[in-house]
Amino acid sequence: MVVLHVLFEHASGYALFAVKEVEEIGMLLPQVEQSVLTLGKFNSMVSLAAFFPFKSAQAALENMNAISEGVVHADLKLFLETNLPLSGKKKPILGVSDAKIGAALQEEFTISIQTGGVVSEITRGVRLHFHSLVKGLTSQAASKAQLGLGHSYSRAKVKFNVNRADNMIIQSIALLDQLDKDINTFSMRVREWYGYHFPELIKIVPDNSMYCRLAQVIGNRKELTDESVESLEEVVMDNAKAQAILEASRSSMGMDISPIDLINIERFSDRVVSLAAYRLELQEYLRSKMSQVAPNLAALIGEVVGARLISHAGSLTNLAKYPASTVQILGAEKALFRALKTRGNTPKYGLIFHSTFIGRAAAKNKGRISRYLANKCTIASRIDCFSELPTSVFGDKLREQVEERLSFYETGEVPRKNVDVMKEAVKEATDVAAEIKRKLDKKEKKRKKREQKQQEANGETNGEAGVENGDADATVTKKKNKKRGAEMVVQAEETPSAEIGPEETPGKKKKKRKAEAEEAAAPENETEETDTPAKKKKKQKTEAVVAEEIPETPVSEKKKKKKKKESAD
Repeated sequence: MVVLHVLFEHASGYALFAVKEVEEIGMLLPQVEQSVLTLGKFNSMVSLAAFFPFKSAQAALENMNAISEGVVHADLKLFLETNLPLSGKKKPILGVSDAKIGAALQEEFTISIQTGGVVSEITRGVRLHFHSLVKGLTSQAASKAQLGLGHSYSRAKVKFNVNRADNMIIQSIALLDQLDKDINTFSMRVREWYGYHFPELIKIVPDNSMYCRLAQVIGNRKELTDESVESLEEVVMDNAKAQAILEASRSSMGMDISPIDLINIERFSDRVVSLAAYRLELQEYLRSKMSQVAPNLAALIGEVVGARLISHAGSLTNLAKYPASTVQILGAEKALFRALKTRGNTPKYGLIFHSTFIGRAAAKNKGRISRYLANKCTIASRIDCFSELPTSVFGDKLREQVEERLSFYETGEVPRKNVDVMKEAVKEATDVAAEIKRKLDKKEKKRKKREQKQQEANGETNGEAGVENGDADATVTKKKNKKRGAEMVVQAEETPSAEIGPEETPGKKKKKRKAEAEEAAAPENETEETDTPAKKKKKQKTEAVVAEEIPETPVSEKKKKKKKKESAD
C-alpha cells in the first residue's frame, strides 16, 4: 500500500500532511477539486501528521531562501527524518509543490517524490485551510507571518542582488538616450524661436549647444558692436565666425523682438545649455561605472556600446549567458523575425554595429568581423561577470585580437593564436590582481591601525583623567598636612615654655587629632606613592617635636589652674 505525505512550506513553519485513499483521490480528480473548497470534506481526505514552527523570523527567511534555491535546509532535513516513516512495508511517497526542491529531497533521502496532479490540488487546499488545520494558529497570525516573511524575503533579494551594480548602468544609458532626444528637440525649438529675430545665425553655427549659447550671448542683434567680437569668439572659438556673425547681424532680415520675448528665449536657452552640460557629466559617470562593473567589455567595444548591450540584455549576468550568435544580433530582433517570416536574409549585426571595427571593415567583411567581435564580446562579458578582481587586461588583449583579424582581412597578415594571447593575458592579469590585492590589504591595515590608535588614545585619555583626579586629591591632602605640621612646629619653637599653658593645649590637641583623621581618610596607596622617604622622615620628626614640647595635661588640672589665676587677679 502506498502512503502519500504532502510537504507544505508556510511562513510560520513546515507542515507534513498524510493523505488518505490516494488511489481513489487520483481517480476522482474533478471531485477533489470541488471538495478542496469545503473544510469538512477536505479534512476527511487530509490530516496533519506533524508541524515544525520556525523559532524566529530570521530562521524563516533562511529556510525560504534555501527552498527557493533548491537546497535542503538542516531544519527541513531534521523535520522529515523525524516525522516521515522511511522504514517499513509501506513505501512512503512525498508530495512537494516545487520540482526543484523535490529533486534535492530525492537525492537526500532516496524516496519517491511526486509533483503535480493530486499533489497540486491538495497543496491548494492546504494553503486555503492551513490556519484551520494547525491548532493554535489563527488566520490573522498566519497572514501577519506571511506579510513579514514576504517583506524580509524581498528585502534580502534586493540587498543581495548580483545585478545591483548593473542597474546603475542600465538607468544611466537610458537617461543618456532620453537626454539626447530632449536636447535635440529643445535645440530645434530655440532655433525656430530665435530664428524669427536672427535667421542667418543657423547657417553660420549649425551646432545645437553652441547655437543656444550664442542666443544667450547675442540677445538683441541690433546691440552687437565691434566690442562684442571677443565674447562671440569665446563661444565659437573662431575669429572668422565671430566676424561673420557680427556682419550678418548688421544686414539681417529678421524681425524686431520685444524684451520680454528675449528674456524667455534666453531662459530657455539657459535650460538647454545646462542639460547639455549635465549630459557630459552623465557620460563621465557612465564611463566610471563601466570601468568598475565591466572593464573588459568597455575596453573591447567602448563604454556606450557595452552599456547598451548590458541594458538590452537586462543585466551583465544575462549578457554573459547569451551565446555569441545572440550577442551579434542583439538589438535587431525586429529585422530577424521579419527575415524569418519572409524567408529573407537575416541581419548581420545589431547594437555592435555602432562599434568602430565594423565601420572600418570593408563591405564584404562586415558580417565576418561582426561575428568575430560578438564572440570576443561574449568572452569579455563572462570574464567581467565571474571574475573576483575586475581588470581591463583581457579586454585590451581581445581588442588587439580584433585589430589583428581586421588587418588579416585587409592585408592577409596571419594573426596570433588565441591560446598564446590568452596565456599572456592570464599572466598579466595575475600580476595586476596581485598588485590590486596588495594595495587593498595595505589600505585595510592602515585603516585598522588608525582605528586601534584612536581606541588607545580614547582609553589613555580616560585613564589620564582618572589618574589626574586621584593625583590632585592626594596633592591637596599632602599640602594641607604639611602646612598644619609646619604651623605646629613654628608655634612650638617660638612660644616659651611658660606660655605653653592650659589655654593653648586643647586647640593644638584638636588640630593634631583632625590632621590624624584626615591622614587616615586619605587612600593608603596614594600616600605611599606621593610621599618620598625624605618627606616621611621630616613628617615623623615634626610629630616627635610636637609630642615632646606639648605635654598632655588632664582636663581637671587645667580647670584648677584657671580658677587659681582668676582668684589671684
